[in-house]
Amino acid sequence: MTRSDLPRLIGHRGAAGLAPENTMAAFRAAHAAGCRWVEFDCMLTRDGEIVVHHDDAIDRTTNGTGLMSDIDLAALKTLDAGAWFDPAFAGQRVPTLAEIVALLAELGMGANVEIKPVTGHETETGIAVARFLTASWPENLPPPVVSSFSLAALDAARREGPGLDIAILWEDVPGDWHDHHIRLKASAVHTDAARVSDASIAAFRDADIPFRCYTVNDPDRASALFAKGCQSVFTDFPDRLAQV
Repeated sequence: MTRSDLPRLIGHRGAAGLAPENTMAAFRAAHAAGCRWVEFDCMLTRDGEIVVHHDDAIDRTTNGTGLMSDIDLAALKTLDAGAWFDPAFAGQRVPTLAEIVALLAELGMGANVEIKPVTGHETETGIAVARFLTASWPENLPPPVVSSFSLAALDAARREGPGLDIAILWEDVPGDWHDHHIRLKASAVHTDAARVSDASIAAFRDADIPFRCYTVNDPDRASALFAKGCQSVFTDFPDRLAQV
């Protein structure tokens, strides 16, 4: 599956530079900044609910402590997920995947759904996310891209949702990247803008495989990547890159 409907700019964790990442406020900020697509992270609570959150632990972005896998959704929903960023965002909560998908449907925004499992929960998270997306993705939105650094999570997602559009996330692109790409029937490579080499970019081009880069907050860097064939960049500050 080769996608031509993805925009050049994709809001990272909503718009993580403009509002507390992965909250409803961040997705509304991305929309206000002109984003047509956003990226966000999915993991499971102790009671198996899919929530939109990045870290294994809840300490950095909420006023709670501990691992996401050790807290139930009801308790998580009592925590503040906005004041750490700015007091103006006090009262923001960690949203569920269902809540974010409903908001995207309201706003008409596409999404890259990253499976970001708490360590040790790769397979069950991949299955849960794929099952939800297959059953509940809104018909008015473009099909989501599903990505992960976890090959185990992507394996599980591919088995559960064979029709999903898969992209593999790499921090450092390994020598056998193409083998994994073929095995998972992936459509694109997502890689670190600060680490991707010209040799890797040439290999993507030679294989006719789209690549997208994270996290790009400098307009000049974005322009340079686009000139090398990058399809999209993920950015915390879509307002800064709008000119690109």
